[in-house]
Amino acid sequence: MPIDPRISLLALSEADARGAAMSAAMSYVGEAFALAALDGVEPQDLAEAALCAAMCELVAVRGEDEAARIAARLADRAAAGEFSVSRRQ
Repeated sequence: MPIDPRISLLALSEADARGAAMSAAMSYVGEAFALAALDGVEPQDLAEAALCAAMCELVAVRGEDEAARIAARLADRAAAGEFSVSRRQ
C-alpha cells in the first residue's frame, strides 16, 4: 500500500517545526543560564530550579503520569551519558 506523500510531508513539517521549537527553547535556556551566572547564581542551583519548574509545567500540561514517564526517560538518557559535556569512552 503506497504512502500518501501529503501525509509524509505533513509529518516531516511537524517534525521540522518541533525541532525548530526545541532549538529555540534550548537557546532561551542557555541565555537564562548566562544571565544567572552574571548575577552570581551557581549553575547547579539554576539547573535544579529549572528541572523543578519544568516538571511543574509538564505536570500542568501533560499530567502526572506522562510527566513521570518523561522524567524516567530523562534519567535513562542521563545514565547513558547523553547529557555529559565530555563524551564517554
